[in-house]
Amino acid sequence: MQFKKIGLMGTHRNPLVGQTVEQVAHILKKCGALVYVESESARGLKLNGALVMPLHALCQEIDLVIAVGGDGNLLHAARMMSLQGIPVIGINRGQLGFLTDLSPDDLALPLTDILKGDYVTEERFLLEGKVMRQDGSSFGEGNALNDVVLFPGDVAQLIEFEMRIDGQFVYSQRSDGLIIATPTGSTAYALSAGGPIIAPHLEAMVLVPKLPHTLTSRPVVIDAKSQIEIRLAEYNKTQPRLSYDGQSHVPLDPQDRILIYRQAKPLILLHPKNYNYYEIWREKLHWGRQLISLQSSLYVD
Repeated sequence: MQFKKIGLMGTHRNPLVGQTVEQVAHILKKCGALVYVESESARGLKLNGALVMPLHALCQEIDLVIAVGGDGNLLHAARMMSLQGIPVIGINRGQLGFLTDLSPDDLALPLTDILKGDYVTEERFLLEGKVMRQDGSSFGEGNALNDVVLFPGDVAQLIEFEMRIDGQFVYSQRSDGLIIATPTGSTAYALSAGGPIIAPHLEAMVLVPKLPHTLTSRPVVIDAKSQIEIRLAEYNKTQPRLSYDGQSHVPLDPQDRILIYRQAKPLILLHPKNYNYYEIWREKLHWGRQLISLQSSLYVD
């Protein structure tokens, strides 16, 4: 598939992000694409010929979006574009950049190839969540590519809650909260809290307790089709909160129930033909280089 109507997103408090947005817009125009830029991302930039519009309007016009910046910018794009079925490309101007795999230092050729239809398509699933009150009403709906996190709020105190998976009681826990992460999110906050790295193609979620009061509370990997229910205890001394990818916070009341499950629509990511997520792990996590060449490792009779 070739793309002709392309949206650009990239908040640019970092001036390098703004420069890259301008650079990408120039490349897209040379390729004959119609360029749309999200309003906040366009502020103060020189984008001659680009159409500037709010994000909700931009989603109705484009067939591809390019997110410039760190993983935070891509997460913001992913949550909305996944619901619209619009593919996303990430260009890294952040620090880690597990998701934003194109480099601004070598951009023109791989980006041009993608626009011509020479790319690898990958799907990543997201999580959805909502909060149920005792009266049966719901609020706080959201979605997340990385993780949904229960945390104490402004006060550093333990939260008491219990968890069910597919209606079955699993455990009650006192901790600083719980991280529910996708494979995509397993290299983010969940990794910092001691969770495992999960290959992105696996249909799994990881549940990582945050500073649990008991040493036997360990990360758990479950099927991605599972529905998770968290019930808050009545007597927590703090007002816990729920976050989606760390970018929206929902205040919770005692005895609220939190439901978390897989989003029906996946995120579609586009990568260059040479994309290799193991190489990204090696680079971002500073793992060792390959010690034995392919030729020397072959069995010789």
